[in-house]
Amino acid sequence: MLLRQLQAWARDLGFSQIGVAGVDLAEAEPGLLAWLAAGHHGGMGYMAAHGLKRARPAELVPGTLRVITARMDYLPRATAGAWQEAAWQRAAQPGEAVVSLYARGRDYHKVLRQRLQQLADRLQAAVGAFGHRVFVDSAPVLEVELASRSGIGWRGKHTLLLHRDGGSMFFLGELFVDLPLPLTGATSDHCGQCSACITACPTGAITAPQRLDARRCISYLTIEHDGPIPVEWRPAIGNRIYGCDDCQLACPWNKFARRSPLPDFDERHGLGSATLLQLWAWDEAEFLRRTEGSAIRRIGIGRWRRNLAVALGNAWGATGDAALAQALRAALPGADAGLAEHIGWALAQRPA
Repeated sequence: MLLRQLQAWARDLGFSQIGVAGVDLAEAEPGLLAWLAAGHHGGMGYMAAHGLKRARPAELVPGTLRVITARMDYLPRATAGAWQEAAWQRAAQPGEAVVSLYARGRDYHKVLRQRLQQLADRLQAAVGAFGHRVFVDSAPVLEVELASRSGIGWRGKHTLLLHRDGGSMFFLGELFVDLPLPLTGATSDHCGQCSACITACPTGAITAPQRLDARRCISYLTIEHDGPIPVEWRPAIGNRIYGCDDCQLACPWNKFARRSPLPDFDERHGLGSATLLQLWAWDEAEFLRRTEGSAIRRIGIGRWRRNLAVALGNAWGATGDAALAQALRAALPGADAGLAEHIGWALAQRPA
């Protein structure tokens, strides 16, 4: 009865689905340790810093008995039916800027955190005070493992969670509780022999089914990675300036991806239609103004312009449009050493 009430509250708050997982993730520990030992976490030192706490919720938050997992779809409300094809077409136009779909609206961390806290408040009003903590990418939590165990979906070969009726275009959040709620069962894997996501990855970052080398992933390189982008991966970045959706665009299950009922994830500031030159024209003040309340702001103007310089270089090499080279050259005098190196590389992509 309480679980059904929780599910109803969650729907009222904009969540598509919730589940309840246990806290014994011992079976996931060897895979986590092997991934870290291989260095596949790249420069994300926090992944290793917490050790096996990631797989031990009751150590992360003492007293935790269950983890309520929540899914929130994020396709903007105005998304057209053929959104995957439209995304491929845009990526094929070198002068256009490609921002990952999830980042075009409001910062999901804030949206999910607030609504998960509201869910906790409703639960507390019903059962009395209880221990709990909300997480949305804010702690060492194995969120995909927990979500798969709770029946939210299964781990796809691209390592993201998949749902038969919702694809993978959704966010995950967790509510750790000290209540002995009934568990919701896991679902089965439905990837079969499909390897579309592996084939689609521009840098071969999906090294095996359910195995991602973050050091090669465009999302990692354009968001998490600080410092210069390795030269060998710059051409493959194309016109992607924040994140990469290719493995999801290629996934057949995403024909079932759902639009969000919330306005929070609607596109802001034309981030789904801007050109590289339009975004290159932003100074830091404009960047801060345009990315207020957005997940993009966290990378700062430095990484933003670094990413744009690489994309402009790729566009210059593909099109020979002199306006691209002119814009790059104009920025050189005011560039720091890191950006200047990326601009120099971009200008060297002169078409044959």
